[in-house]
Amino acid sequence: VQLVESGGGLVQAGGSLRLSCAASGSFFRFNAMAWYRQAPGKQRELVAAISSGGRSTMYADSVKGRFTISRDNAKNTMYLQMNSLEPEDTAVYFCNAGSRTLYDTPGSIWGQGTQVTVSS
Repeated sequence: VQLVESGGGLVQAGGSLRLSCAASGSFFRFNAMAWYRQAPGKQRELVAAISSGGRSTMYADSVKGRFTISRDNAKNTMYLQMNSLEPEDTAVYFCNAGSRTLYDTPGSIWGQGTQVTVSS
């Protein structure tokens, strides 16, 4: 069981990035999944979560209206589309899996993280 994030990078404020999380194993479609982030000197925080079938989602207040979480179970991949990025979004973004519902996150499985840096 492995989660691998990609898509991070450096972007100017107001720009966009799309993160991907590729999962190995057949567990993917049976688990809720989530994106978390951790900025320097801060605790890891939930950004967005999605149910196993993709019909239900939830977002942190700070990203509502700017970020969109989605998943493609046929490809074992989850995405985070990030628009209107702000310097405050700068953090390492982690993919998470293993919880039964999106309200039970975080699960026990973490990716290695991908750095997102937003310049002002």
